[in-house]
Amino acid sequence: MKTILIVEDEDILREISKDYFLNEGYKVLEAADGKAALLSFQEHEVDLVVLDIMLPELDGWSVCRRIRKQSDVPIIMLTARVDEDDTLLGFELGADDYVTKPYSPPVLLARAKRLLESRSRIGKSAQPDDSVNTNGIRAHIPSRSVTIDGAAVNFTHTEFEILTYLMQNPGIVITREQLITKIWGYEYAGDDRTINTHIRNLRTKLGVKAGMIVTVVRTGYKFEANA
Repeated sequence: MKTILIVEDEDILREISKDYFLNEGYKVLEAADGKAALLSFQEHEVDLVVLDIMLPELDGWSVCRRIRKQSDVPIIMLTARVDEDDTLLGFELGADDYVTKPYSPPVLLARAKRLLESRSRIGKSAQPDDSVNTNGIRAHIPSRSVTIDGAAVNFTHTEFEILTYLMQNPGIVITREQLITKIWGYEYAGDDRTINTHIRNLRTKLGVKAGMIVTVVRTGYKFEANA
């Protein structure tokens, strides 16, 4: 049974979302503020976090940042803001997806299912030694871990998905539309800056290997093993 941590200070919204997840067979943990959310995350095994941005005690940005220091658990951020820059900030901090308020609970449930299923699908299909290795970058599929020249580097769920997708298709131009379909699998409501932000995060973490992800102007990206 997968466990969902819902962090939302509006009681009605939290209860409605909770009911939808419970009806689908998930275990649900609740938190009404940022500090309670971090405490619950520390005390329980959590498979996915639904995280509101505007919270008392500690805001969603801070909670996301602290969770990312210790875990790559999928995070969906809830925001009442319409400013795209706020969404991009969430991605920069390590969020995997976002839902804008007011939202439909079935939509939130569908987004959560996709994130959870993509992780489970990789785990089930992979063999113990399944990995992608290129010029010192090793992405181990079953454990969703990455090492660069032997040193472990933490990647978020979405960053790992993008990196492995590019590495498994070396030299092939992958359009932004292909990445969006592969990673999110639903009608996209944002703009190209979302993908750009994830790619920028990837390059930062890849360090001296960053040049392997090549930008193809007005199209997308490709992974060049010899870059």
